[in-house]
Amino acid sequence: MGPDDIDEYAVLDLLDALVRKSLLTADRSTGRIRFSMLETIRQFAEEQLAASGAATEARTAHARYFAGREADILALWDSPRQREAYDWFAAELANLRTAFRWAADQGDLDVAAPIATYAAWLGLMVENFEPVAWAEELIEPARAVDHPRLAALHAMASMCWMAGRIEAAVRYCEAGLVLLGSGHYEVPPVFEAMLSGVYLVIGQPERTVELCRAQLARGPDTHAFTSTGLVIALRMAGSDDEAMAAANSLIDAAEAIRNPWALSYALFAYGIAFIAADPARARDALHRGLVIAQDSGNRANETHVAALLARLKAEHGDLLAAFDYVNLAIRNYHDAGDTTTMRVPLAALAACLDRLGWYESAATVAGFAVNPLTAAWAPEITTAIAHLREVLGDQAYESLAHKGETMTTAEMVTYAYGLFNFFRAAGSKSGLRPAGCGCSGIVSGELNAVGS
Repeated sequence: MGPDDIDEYAVLDLLDALVRKSLLTADRSTGRIRFSMLETIRQFAEEQLAASGAATEARTAHARYFAGREADILALWDSPRQREAYDWFAAELANLRTAFRWAADQGDLDVAAPIATYAAWLGLMVENFEPVAWAEELIEPARAVDHPRLAALHAMASMCWMAGRIEAAVRYCEAGLVLLGSGHYEVPPVFEAMLSGVYLVIGQPERTVELCRAQLARGPDTHAFTSTGLVIALRMAGSDDEAMAAANSLIDAAEAIRNPWALSYALFAYGIAFIAADPARARDALHRGLVIAQDSGNRANETHVAALLARLKAEHGDLLAAFDYVNLAIRNYHDAGDTTTMRVPLAALAACLDRLGWYESAATVAGFAVNPLTAAWAPEITTAIAHLREVLGDQAYESLAHKGETMTTAEMVTYAYGLFNFFRAAGSKSGLRPAGCGCSGIVSGELNAVGS
């Protein structure tokens, strides 16, 4: 009997009988019934399945089912009901993992590759990077047989830069662009745009601008993702007027798509474009983008927007709000294991601390935070470092920055949390303002008690 021959009513009767015998539990908390079993029962059932000789057939059917969900889950994602796709991903991650592992171990790329690519895409939106490693694992076997998913696997694998593996990401990116240039592979436009975005991480925004423009010249921008990437790259390349001109039509285009991720990301790019020239417009766009991201479950966009709002609030003297947004961004990046992008809000934190007159902690955080990405995404860190060198002296600054540079990620996050707690306690008691605004700041002895 194959899957198409199954009597659904008979299956329901069987499930009901198993629940009544306490071999299954039925969870109705989400409005949809979901069945599960104790691990000891699962292991026993698996042993019985293997003994019957039906294990291979069952595992293959399981893997094929989850590979076959790609189209309908991505259609759900590409709709106003996007949060349901993320909820599905969270609920089914263990099943996706098991299905991928079985198909990959069997060498069934036609099943393993769809699971890896669509799971990696959904995972990126909610800051779960586990499936990115699945895509990486399949690249060599897919290359050996010239699998049609090879370029898509490179696009997903290139996102490993978020876990700090930047050199590997660049290799995947460059190989993926070569594959796409051959004309023998097709990937969704958003995947191609993700490849071009890797150059932003290594401080080459001009390359991203070039690739985005070439992609836009070839065909429609279905999710405004390439246009959004172009705005961000233009701003990072210092082409502010071009960035603002490109951003002016971005929101309307994203609104028409009715995809919450696309709209919140476009609002993020709009905020980047106008953050210097029109901070009020940038603030309004970012506040709206944050609400949309949070309401739709787009944790990645929530984190990016929070980091940018922290910079904007700090620039205009609202340091309590800036610390709150920095706290949110750092917590999300740290929880996700995004050790690369986490340095951007840390750079904003260093600039905040410099404004407060907390110079020693500012230098320590700056030492950890500075890299090509933060220099482009949070240019205020360059001004802050110059000021810190002036007030501390080059030797003292280098010593403190080295201390930060040699911290582990966990140590730096703990250090930052201590600063957040101290700042909120001190701010609530004294109404703290930035140094130079009628407040002498916190003396170094109090500051060292927090972070040293």
